[in-house]
Amino acid sequence: MPYVDGFVIPVPKANLEAYKKMSLECGAVWKEYGALEFRETVGDDVPPGKVTSFPQSVILKEEEVVVFSWIVYESRARRDEINEKVMKDPRIASYMDPANMPFDGKRMIYGGFEMIIDL
Repeated sequence: MPYVDGFVIPVPKANLEAYKKMSLECGAVWKEYGALEFRETVGDDVPPGKVTSFPQSVILKEEEVVVFSWIVYESRARRDEINEKVMKDPRIASYMDPANMPFDGKRMIYGGFEMIIDL
């Protein structure tokens, strides 16, 4: 069954184009190493909640938008292999430096998920 890395990221609206550029470059590297899908979506209907919500999860500021992203792999083992190669790739090294990220990496939420249904 496929494996998925998921991300929820607060991105300043002023940095959205820089974020897209980064994602296109990084996504190409992930795909080159074997990721099956690399998806980036920008919040369009993500209301703040009373108890939980996407905006609350990243402590969203007024000038920011929520980005929800995921990468699909064949398996957890393939994900680990691919991510090891990606993290060593010089094409994305500058993006791994927090000073060069077009968002606040400390408020990014991420995790790996086993897919249990794939329709």
